[in-house]
Amino acid sequence: MTLVSVLLEILQRPTIGDVLAELMMFMAPLWIAVVVGVLVGWSWKPKWANLGREMLDSSSVSNNSSPAPPTASASSVSASIPSLNSLKLQLPSCISWIGDDGIDKGAVQVAQTVDSDCSSSQLKTENSVVVAEDDLEHLCRLVEVKDGGPAWIQMMDRSTPTMTYKAWRRDSDTGPPQYRSSTIFEDATPELVRDFFWDDGFRSRSKWDDMLIYSSTLEECPTTGTMLVHWVRKFPFFCSDREYVIGRRIWESGRSYYCVTKGVPCSSVPRRNKPRRVDLYYSSWCIRAVESKRGDGQLTACEVLLFHHEDMGIPWEIAKLGVRQGMWGAVKKIDPGLRAYQKERASGAALSRYAFMAQINTKVSADYLRSLESSSNDSSEVETFGSSEKPTGRNIPRLLVVGGAIALACSLDRGLLTKAVIFGVARSFARIGRRL
Repeated sequence: MTLVSVLLEILQRPTIGDVLAELMMFMAPLWIAVVVGVLVGWSWKPKWANLGREMLDSSSVSNNSSPAPPTASASSVSASIPSLNSLKLQLPSCISWIGDDGIDKGAVQVAQTVDSDCSSSQLKTENSVVVAEDDLEHLCRLVEVKDGGPAWIQMMDRSTPTMTYKAWRRDSDTGPPQYRSSTIFEDATPELVRDFFWDDGFRSRSKWDDMLIYSSTLEECPTTGTMLVHWVRKFPFFCSDREYVIGRRIWESGRSYYCVTKGVPCSSVPRRNKPRRVDLYYSSWCIRAVESKRGDGQLTACEVLLFHHEDMGIPWEIAKLGVRQGMWGAVKKIDPGLRAYQKERASGAALSRYAFMAQINTKVSADYLRSLESSSNDSSEVETFGSSEKPTGRNIPRLLVVGGAIALACSLDRGLLTKAVIFGVARSFARIGRRL
């Protein structure tokens, strides 16, 4: 009864601002207790707490694929407790998370195949090429904002002396959040940037992408440059690592490069409990020369337009929060990595196999690209901060509701279905709060 009377007194305040201020002061000790409880729970969570989830994961895997042999099981990876800033967005691959721990490469090693006529069963799936002209057409429409999707809402605009970065997000009705970003590197050529992002060896060795802990090439086509690669990426300590089988290919038009990478099925890499396979993965970008911000009229800078989305098996609201909080911390690591790559190439270092494959491109004309873009009349919008900003007062109830849902979802280790239900209810209450 005391709690009810206190809440009634708060609700009788004369203005909404007073009510919200009183509520926040009233909830602050509870929030602190919840945060401490969540951190302690994650740190000391016993092994039996994951038994139910592992049994469900193993049953779903056994229904979709044959069991992996004992030699294919992933070795255990010990992880230290990272900070919330370890939730980072990787550019242009995936979402970057801190993790320097290694992985038993022998446990996931798959024999590499070089197919001179590109007719293998892996580079072609059910008689269709893994990465085909349809993927180029889709990327072109994304670049020209003619894909007919929802409007892009700007979420970041940051810069350094040698790099400018802007990012947008949009929510899909049927899939995970989608991200669009523009990164401009000063004094860099499109060819060097293309090789840099394709070079998995340097990506792991230089640690500019500290999420990638294992990579290998499964197959490659020396005619088209198509590659089938296998990645294992490190996630925070409360999630298992994620596994990717990615098909990728580059098209060239003048000095513009259209790079498509996406998740593809692969029978030579059996599914396992850990790391968890990510099937829905799309991360593609257009690399082109642009004018330097020095304003001298010279095309000495390079722009990377990235389009990325994936379903990592994490509630989308939590994923969006992690991306927003860690995005700039991850992005600003890319420029030092690129400059180190520039110096290594300038020193005459031999090309890696990845960089060599990045230089095998399918050439297309500018007229052909224009025909792909004009084949669809659907257009999207790109909003700026000014057109998408909302009054702060209206966002406070949504922040409280979604924040409470995050704490509750993380505290109840009942699987993703329970967490999804919690976020569904929280979002419904947040919409009601905005209408009041």
